Amino acid sequence: MEPSFITLFGSILVVGILIFIAILLTSHKSYTFDKIEYQTDFLAIENSLKKENPTSYNMSIVEADKLLDKAMHEMGIPGRTMGDRLKKCGKEKFSKLNSVWHVHKLRNQIAHEPRFSVEYLEAKRALAIYRQALKDLGAI
Repeated sequence: MEPSFITLFGSILVVGILIFIAILLTSHKSYTFDKIEYQTDFLAIENSLKKENPTSYNMSIVEADKLLDKAMHEMGIPGRTMGDRLKKCGKEKFSKLNSVWHVHKLRNQIAHEPRFSVEYLEAKRALAIYRQALKDLGAI
């Protein structure tokens, strides 16, 4: 074989390997959750919502929001806050992104407005949205 052919073949091989490595490094990695842990945690949150206990309405939303944020953080979604992570995810991760934003803003109102509270049915609907968001991520 001629030396120029060997050099050309070697160069093509090196470029191919570099392209393959670049694709591997930039591809979206899937994350495997401990689904039993997430299901158990979410079930505990759902069970903490009691119609006869108005304090549980706000707390269930705050806890569900924390669990969703934990899942997003574990997936490696970048961002300093959950809001930042939601912006990075976009519609590619969540089937109902606007609903997820709505319940996250509801959580922020609970956390930052001392007299803000939600009604039982609103808390129940919020938990349903958090459940779907966790399903969308593959956590439950």
